[in-house]
Amino acid sequence: MKLIQDYSAPKYMHNLLSRYVIGLFCVSVALAAERPNDDRSVVLFEDGFGQMPSGSLGDVVGAHAEYHYLRETGPKNGWSITEFSGSSFSQRAWRIARHAGQAVLLQTYENTGPKHTHPMIVAGEEFWRDYTLTAQFAPESSNGRSGVIFRYRNDRCYYFFGVENGKAVLLMVQHDKAFRVPQEKTLTSENFTFSAGQDLRAEVILTGNRIEARLNGTLTLKAEDSTYPQGRIALTADVPTRFARIRVTGSAAEQARVSQERSRIEAESRQLQAANPKAVLWKKIEIDGFGVGRNLRFGDLDGDGQVDVLIGQVQHHGPKDANSEVSCLTAMTFAGKQLWQVGTPDAWKDNLSNDVGFQIHDIDGDGRNEVIYCMNMELIIADGATGKTKKKVPTPETPSNTKPPRNRFPRILGDSLYFCDFQGRGRMGDIVLKDRYESLWVFNERLEPLWKAQCNTGHYPYAYDVDGDGKDELFVGYSLFDHDGKQLWTLDDQIKDHADGVAVVKFLPDPNAKPRLMAAASDEGMLYIDMDGKVLKHHRLGHVQNPVVAEFRPDLPGLETISINFWGNQGIVHCFDAKGDLYHDFEPCQHGSMMLPINWTGQPPEYWVLSPNVEEGGFFDGWGRRVFTFPADGHPDMCYAVLDVTGDCRDEIVVWDPYELWVYTQSDNPKAGRLYKPKRNSLANYSNYQATVSLPGWSGEKP
Repeated sequence: MKLIQDYSAPKYMHNLLSRYVIGLFCVSVALAAERPNDDRSVVLFEDGFGQMPSGSLGDVVGAHAEYHYLRETGPKNGWSITEFSGSSFSQRAWRIARHAGQAVLLQTYENTGPKHTHPMIVAGEEFWRDYTLTAQFAPESSNGRSGVIFRYRNDRCYYFFGVENGKAVLLMVQHDKAFRVPQEKTLTSENFTFSAGQDLRAEVILTGNRIEARLNGTLTLKAEDSTYPQGRIALTADVPTRFARIRVTGSAAEQARVSQERSRIEAESRQLQAANPKAVLWKKIEIDGFGVGRNLRFGDLDGDGQVDVLIGQVQHHGPKDANSEVSCLTAMTFAGKQLWQVGTPDAWKDNLSNDVGFQIHDIDGDGRNEVIYCMNMELIIADGATGKTKKKVPTPETPSNTKPPRNRFPRILGDSLYFCDFQGRGRMGDIVLKDRYESLWVFNERLEPLWKAQCNTGHYPYAYDVDGDGKDELFVGYSLFDHDGKQLWTLDDQIKDHADGVAVVKFLPDPNAKPRLMAAASDEGMLYIDMDGKVLKHHRLGHVQNPVVAEFRPDLPGLETISINFWGNQGIVHCFDAKGDLYHDFEPCQHGSMMLPINWTGQPPEYWVLSPNVEEGGFFDGWGRRVFTFPADGHPDMCYAVLDVTGDCRDEIVVWDPYELWVYTQSDNPKAGRLYKPKRNSLANYSNYQATVSLPGWSGEKP
């Protein structure tokens, strides 16, 4: 291990701006606006795909992009792949090729699954309102949807014009009306016959709420709709389709208006960023050889009162991540000193798209942390300072009803660990061990089994003393279990997808307010559920995950929830108020994020972190504005974590990849006085699928 350097010492930004800064447009004609009332037509965007090299625009990133920043998900010459499924063919669907000597963009994947998501690639300006879009496309089949999208708000909310099953159609699309059933309104349609591979030319003219769509100059569809007043453009196809010659034109006045709006946002963004402390590099450590993706734990391992780091490499037994476990643990300080290592480090065991079972926690209540982990089908408690085993037992036998391929081993490998207080002792002395999706087991601190259960577990549980008896109840997926393992209720027969993150929160400051279960429910969207199992709010917003609850909007009562979408609609951010109502949404990227809150200033509101990437990432506020950008200093940007490392109440941000780990603190650290100090999930319960809850608090307050 090598400490490279020790530095111990002392944009209202919308998704458009992020893309604009990184050069969203592949070809853009930026003519100076002459007069606001100038009706001359100017080119706003144009691409014939000749500037890109041949080959695939996408790569197989899979679930890694749920909480890793991968450059493969970023824009390519102004185009971003905005929808893909778990299929590798879906992720590699968009390719540059040549046809009859002309550069073309191919969509090569046949989308035979549910039609709540479609292969899609997006470009352009969000502020475009009145414009004309022209595109040439050639579907290889009349069975399926192919065409153009306009006034794109996100990849679930837009207008579509093209061909589908023997018709020319003009659609308005807005999320889902049922599980994986899109809410689509046919504005107008007409029979249209064409041959497979025939070149079609679409032209869409937008003026206010009037839409005129022409196909091959012979068919015209007209409609009026005000659902989406502005937005970007996109291409989509459910069958292999060839696209060419994309062009967007508008008036000089429209160009001037968009330029003015962008300038306003840039100015506001600079002002917001200038008001926040700058990032200063505090530590920089080499972890090559034993490093990993987002699989770190944080806590005091050696008893010196300082936060340390535990790095867990992963063995994938296959297929893919269905059977995974910890292969090597490396404990180190933030000074770069290695404390101990268990297992054999392997530089090729550095990636993961799941949880594996290991945590740092004082399980026996003696004031010193242990490391609790699963390895080789054993549940182990080790001394935090030395890594030496204190207790261990075999992991539970794999239940006979475990679905393949997760039943390959006689005992479970251990998907995740969670600590809570089922016995009412006033500390988290009980262990919840679960498999990937179906079963869980509870042990006491001596590794003696207490109870077990089965349900649709989702990814990670959440404990809360619902009845006030001093003993925790456990929320697992959409089920509630009492402290003794009795199932109090379940919604497994109602909710059709697994839970990506759950938490129980008193969202409103009223002392009589009742807590509610918030569940990011994958393709079921976002749910708010009362303590009796009644669904209060059900937002069908796509594949919702990684929710975070915090004081993001001091102007609103209570706490806000912010989430991000992934599979089939990556990168849509939704913001909910304390009542569970949606108040804002935007699409800053085409990947997922941990969405962790960060207490950067020491005063409310908190911000949330999208990614450590300089151009696409940063901190955002509860209005969706980018308020902080990372320095362009060559730092790793694959992973991040947020926690107070230096001890002044405010958060540092840890960024890393499998090779290096950097820590940033504030330019005004240390900061004295009364500081905001939110109360968050215990670091002992750390997961790539945690629902992070950050409750208001201040320095000097009693726990």
